[in-house]
Amino acid sequence: MKRVLVTGGGGFLGKAIIRQLLPLGCDVRSYSRGSYPELTAIGVEHFSGDLTDHSTLLTAMQGCDTVFHVAAKAGIWGSKKSYYQTNFVGTQQVFQAAQKASVGKFIFTSSPSVSFSGTNQDGVSETTEYPKKYLAWYPWSKALAEQYVLEHNCMAMPTVALRPHLIWGPGDPHLIPSLISKAKKGKLRQIGKIDCLVDTTYVDNAAMAHIRAAEKLSFAAPHSGKAYYISQNQPEPLWQFINKVLKLAAIPPVTRTVPVWLAYSAGTVFELIYGMIGRKSEPPMTRFVARQLSTSHWFRLENAMNDFGYSPTITTEVGLVRLQQWFHESTPTD
Repeated sequence: MKRVLVTGGGGFLGKAIIRQLLPLGCDVRSYSRGSYPELTAIGVEHFSGDLTDHSTLLTAMQGCDTVFHVAAKAGIWGSKKSYYQTNFVGTQQVFQAAQKASVGKFIFTSSPSVSFSGTNQDGVSETTEYPKKYLAWYPWSKALAEQYVLEHNCMAMPTVALRPHLIWGPGDPHLIPSLISKAKKGKLRQIGKIDCLVDTTYVDNAAMAHIRAAEKLSFAAPHSGKAYYISQNQPEPLWQFINKVLKLAAIPPVTRTVPVWLAYSAGTVFELIYGMIGRKSEPPMTRFVARQLSTSHWFRLENAMNDFGYSPTITTEVGLVRLQQWFHESTPTD
């Protein structure tokens, strides 16, 4: 990898990938909708544009040999059209621009939710089929995009899709801040009495997985045209992990529970009401969240380990120490 483009380079995972690419001597470019002076400051050439802006994408990719397509519309609430346009049509545009620019490798950031049907995922592998129905537009749109990328794997531009689960770590602008905010407001409740096993992924491990997959990718490589789960390989009870994070932030643990049926019913009602009034803010509960927080999600990593040498180098324990340090450094002092 000599010249690399990272879409979503200003995001949490995108920045982590960039931070690991630079010491390898790569000429790194970033593509996002906003501007990120901090990337320019470390020598990254930044391009601003929408994922469907084919012309700007093509300009950004000129001379690149590798593309990491990380950018996406995340979250669990929004219109079907908005998710389809960004995550599927946007991925098509990025891919087609890469083809036209003669890019040699295409690494796509997918999600384990593409295989989530609403039931437990206990030690599942990549042989798990895509469900026929989804509980949210995000996993549906990511599944469409993943299938498109893998189906277009070819000798000229081999592809691979990675599915990191629940990315967290210092600098996290989404998962950790959301947990802390809801906990401070007293709005966090364990859904169901069973604390199900769940995989998570420390952000630097997720970034390293992308780079390992790219370094060893060729059309003849075993991971060419395939999807892979990525995690810490340390599944633990979800609410146990959440309470560890809250403890680092000096917040009391979550002890109260809500029945699964009640959370799912509430999600159904909220989705109906928010949909009818056209409210864009995220509902307090959705069917997808109710199922995600009350089922197990841990995955077999043998394929990623054997096919391109992925093995998490930062344990959850070390990651939590780093997270605590970040909390300490980012907390204002009098």
